[in-house]
Amino acid sequence: MGATLALDVGGTKVAVGLVDSGGALTYTATLPTPADQGTEVVWSVVAELIAGALDAAGGRVDAVGIGSAGPVDVGIGTVSPLNIAGWRGFALRDRVAAAVPGVPVRLGGDGVCMALGEYRYGAGRGRRSMLGMVVSTGVGGGLVLDGAPLHGRTGNAGHVGHVVVDPQGEVCRCGGRGCVETIASGPAMVRWALSNGWVPQAPVADAKALSAAAQAGDPVAVQAFRRGTDALAVMITSVAAVCDLDLVVIGGGVAKSGAVLFGPLRTALGQRARLDFLSGLQVVPAELGGDAGLVGAAVLATLD
Repeated sequence: MGATLALDVGGTKVAVGLVDSGGALTYTATLPTPADQGTEVVWSVVAELIAGALDAAGGRVDAVGIGSAGPVDVGIGTVSPLNIAGWRGFALRDRVAAAVPGVPVRLGGDGVCMALGEYRYGAGRGRRSMLGMVVSTGVGGGLVLDGAPLHGRTGNAGHVGHVVVDPQGEVCRCGGRGCVETIASGPAMVRWALSNGWVPQAPVADAKALSAAAQAGDPVAVQAFRRGTDALAVMITSVAAVCDLDLVVIGGGVAKSGAVLFGPLRTALGQRARLDFLSGLQVVPAELGGDAGLVGAAVLATLD
């Protein structure tokens, strides 16, 4: 059996991988996403990565899986990522199929692919239903329920970053107001900290610097994380109650903060997730790191 070619398309970078039947990546490559440039400029990056992967595979792959930032429309195979301005209704599945002819190509949201990767080969192994989340420059997610990915009508189920946790809150880039992403994403926490007196010691005021400050006990940085984790707890409790989850797996850059994130998040969940059937809800770090999306896209491509 040959490899599965996997693509993970995001607003910051595009990644490609070859994944074997055991879920191991045998080849990977990434390029920055020219997100503010034209349609074909962005596609040229994807095409270059596909060509390199096919060359590494000797021209032989069995299937292609694509995880893309959304919104997506899996029915017609198009993507309109909020963070890639040049792609609106872009026929990504058909373009990839033309570049890799003769094999099945399957498209899914990047959150669903991340969740599938962790469910099959990472922190979700042996569980029945889970939410996979990425907390980074945005907040994304995907659901695996009773062992199957939940795509929804268009493929956008699991967009947990746009669960409203503060109806009077900040306007979100999605057009709504008070989404959890406006409070708990890395940039949102940094903005709040800076506006409340945080003076970064690092050259760049980003989530990594904020995490280091919180670990060092800076009170504003600590409060920024507590504010963000409380918003995440509100969202997680709601989604877990609706979907009867027993596990939440969190990856992404902000999740690398470790105890600064997971400590107050677990405390907040303990205060909010009080229904009996949520008593065993666990929140754990992702195990596959940045590879979860690629591995999950390969899983998606090979599902029956």
